[in-house]
Amino acid sequence: METDYLKRCFGNSLSQALAEVAQVQPSDPIEYLAHWLYHYRKISAGKQKNRQEKIQLQEEYHRSLKEKEIMEMMKQEEYQIQQQCAECHKEQIYTEKAMFMQEDTDLSEKEALEQESLPGTSDMITEVPWIVSS
Repeated sequence: METDYLKRCFGNSLSQALAEVAQVQPSDPIEYLAHWLYHYRKISAGKQKNRQEKIQLQEEYHRSLKEKEIMEMMKQEEYQIQQQCAECHKEQIYTEKAMFMQEDTDLSEKEALEQESLPGTSDMITEVPWIVSS
């Protein structure tokens, strides 16, 4: 039971530390072992922090790629909407111009009808003055 606990908590670090103590054979092996384990924990924490930062950077990178894709899609949609608005505007101008032309034609026809319907205007002959040169 105790060995499982030690394996879970220390993992390979304890066996590496004891192997180094046996190889170096310091005058105070307990202090050496304590410093070695403390140093190992410090390095392990730094490695863990680096791994977490790397994971975070990868996640941020993927988010930025997705954001870039979304921005590109939005730009394309905006361009399409602008094109549609331009087409609608052209159609509206064409329709307004056609309506104006129709109104102008209707007005001219109405004036012509009114001119014809006035009493005594059909018999009128417009005189063209002749200029005689001497």
